[in-house]
Amino acid sequence: MAQTYDPRRTAVLLVDPYNDFLSEGGKIWPRLEPVAKEVGLLDHLRSVIASAREAGVQVVFVPHRRWEPGDYETWDHPNPTQRAIMKRHSFARGTWGGEFHPDFQPQEGDIVAHEHWAQSGFANTDLDLQLKQHGITHVVVVGLLANTCIESTSRFAMELGYHVTLVRDATAAFLPEMLYAAHELNGPTFAHAIVHTDQLVTAFKEARS
Repeated sequence: MAQTYDPRRTAVLLVDPYNDFLSEGGKIWPRLEPVAKEVGLLDHLRSVIASAREAGVQVVFVPHRRWEPGDYETWDHPNPTQRAIMKRHSFARGTWGGEFHPDFQPQEGDIVAHEHWAQSGFANTDLDLQLKQHGITHVVVVGLLANTCIESTSRFAMELGYHVTLVRDATAAFLPEMLYAAHELNGPTFAHAIVHTDQLVTAFKEARS
């Protein structure tokens, strides 16, 4: 049976849509580019966000911590990603790389959650509070990276009782194997639906009509 979505109860969580990830010249884009282009990431993200807004589905930005001098250096246990951020200064606050991609800018009515420090958009942020205060029960998680922030945020959402949808071609990873693991091995253990962008857009259109 096709998945259905009530626009009043559904949110699209757009995770980490930074220039460093998504734009030519971004610090991380070269590692992501082959898989991103293979799946049509940017076009599919545009379709998801546009169709969500047309259907009245809540759009929520779920941003990673923008790096600042001093972040992580005094921590007892920075994780491997945080150590890499210390080295390359990913998503640095006040820089172009730490700005959202020009095609993914918050609009009136969107929610921008507090920045997450690690991989889950829920841990140590206001995301759960914001969703609950807006009556959200279903989340569609898109953005980057499939096997880190998307998976961690989605697993956390499931643990909190949300219905979770993953979108195969509205995310990407550094390697095809990572994307495969996210959708074929790990995703089915926690996600309630794993769809393609065209399926999601159709469901949003049907919800709108």
